[in-house]
Amino acid sequence: MPDCPVSKKCSGCQLQNMSYEKQLEFKQNLAEKHLSGFGHVDPIIGMYYPYHYRNKVQSYFVQARGGKIVSGIYQSKTKGIAAVDSCLIEDKKSDEIIVTIRELMKKLKLTAYDRTNDAGFLRHVLVRRAFKTGQIMVVLAASTPLFPNKNVFLKELLKAHPEITTVIHNIADDKTETLVLGEREIFLYGNGYIEDVLCGCRFRISSKSFYQINPQQTEVLYKKVMQFAGLTGRETVVDAYCGIGTIGLVAAKNAKNVISVELNKQAVKDAIQNAKLNNAKNVRFYNDDATEFMKNMAAEKMKADVLFMDPPRAGSTKEFIEAAVQLNPSRIVYVSCNPETQEKDLMRFTRNGYKVEKIQPVDMFPFTRHVECVVLLSRK
Repeated sequence: MPDCPVSKKCSGCQLQNMSYEKQLEFKQNLAEKHLSGFGHVDPIIGMYYPYHYRNKVQSYFVQARGGKIVSGIYQSKTKGIAAVDSCLIEDKKSDEIIVTIRELMKKLKLTAYDRTNDAGFLRHVLVRRAFKTGQIMVVLAASTPLFPNKNVFLKELLKAHPEITTVIHNIADDKTETLVLGEREIFLYGNGYIEDVLCGCRFRISSKSFYQINPQQTEVLYKKVMQFAGLTGRETVVDAYCGIGTIGLVAAKNAKNVISVELNKQAVKDAIQNAKLNNAKNVRFYNDDATEFMKNMAAEKMKADVLFMDPPRAGSTKEFIEAAVQLNPSRIVYVSCNPETQEKDLMRFTRNGYKVEKIQPVDMFPFTRHVECVVLLSRK
């Protein structure tokens, strides 16, 4: 990786001191450490060009001494900021937009938020770019709904970056959090969302919806997921922790029907729209906690042929796994970004009538310690 000027201040790239080949070796060893007890771990799938892959860029804004505005990566441990204009793993265009916003703030005398004094306007900026469609979302997370010089700011921003398709003013008035978006949003330009194409499906993405940050490797990951699932068009599929419906909608092309569940209300709204976008009439989305939903399905003695699960880093729950076993799927495809918690969950599955068939690591986050693993389980 080329030298990064803020590597000592920014904690984003923990493996920056390693060549990419060494990083893949490190992640392969990490996957094997936690998962080789269940069977052979296939060689990790890396990226051909592991730079500028992040389609979501978030920059924190602060008012420095002398009134200078600084933007960059928030450091949760020190509560400070690593000033960044261009990051080697972030989308280049998104970084350019953030620099333009910082320059416009100076020009129009807008201030960054000071949490200590509860004063100032802009807290942070989120930019999402859809790599396939080119659509760009800019979210201005501010402490107040009052936006000084709003019209001039918007005109100048769109003049500098006509590629932007939507701009959102988010009111982030929580005094304790720093990079969390608030509930209230004002659409300043565009329709408030962007659309991207993944595995032949079109997806609507709103400001707070989860969408994989590395679309190139996501396609690699999902192709492996579908290969493991082995769908024939006759299966009833459950897609747990479904987000905006990406895995379930890709699976819907080759399944009888898909039952998807997600706790995030906005993500479910996006998922329903995504089903319409893709004319997927065999998918149903439910806004519920995945564990409670699975327990209810088990209580009603419902069955599933294939279960997809992609839980948060903390893994799934004991109750979820117990309910999943009662649904009696012949195959379970478990996607995880944390081999340690995945190991714990696989242990529970293997104690309850399932065996691990295949393990495939995928490098979704080059230059970080994170590794994604797809595991296929089948009923004994």
